[in-house]
Amino acid sequence: MSRTLIAVTSAVAIAGLLGATWFVTSGPGDADKYAACRTSAVAGGTSQIGGPFTLVDENGTTVTDKDVIDQPTLLYFGYTFCPDVCPLDNSRNAEAVEILENRGTIVKPVFISIDPDRDTPETLRDFTENLHPRMLGLTGSPEQVKAASQAYRTYFKKQEPEEGDEEYYLMDHSTFTYLVFPDEGFVEFFRRDLAPEQMADKVQCFMDAH
Repeated sequence: MSRTLIAVTSAVAIAGLLGATWFVTSGPGDADKYAACRTSAVAGGTSQIGGPFTLVDENGTTVTDKDVIDQPTLLYFGYTFCPDVCPLDNSRNAEAVEILENRGTIVKPVFISIDPDRDTPETLRDFTENLHPRMLGLTGSPEQVKAASQAYRTYFKKQEPEEGDEEYYLMDHSTFTYLVFPDEGFVEFFRRDLAPEQMADKVQCFMDAH
């Protein structure tokens, strides 16, 4: 099995495990205004995902979650050296954002690197500019990236580098995309098997109910 396939298989397995074990809990009388939009669920409720973070954007500026999530936002955790999964997922997200924009709905696409050793602000800027003019890339110190990842309950792990080439390695990582509102925080996650039109429709449902 190739190392690329191993990385993808591991990430999908982790994502499937998490998705299969999450569930929503709510108390008596609690009403979920997004109930008609939901196709996934979170153990303990949506408040269990998300939280404050401090990172560095693709222009070298230190930013917080308040700076980044200043409008409805789609968050994705990945890395620019990812051979296929991250480019495909973020291209899908960019297409969904374009579909929504054509409908008059503005959503901000954000890409958070889980590979700060290689993903400099300049590298991220090249990556995001090729995908969408409004996509924002974020990196930071290993500690900052880990804190952001833990806040959103994502998984990542560096594989062993190729023998004789310490710069070439793959990262196992989860592949969810998160919808986050400035005033409410995390509201939903989306799997990578959704087509752009499907994602746009689902995001629109949440936006209409917001």
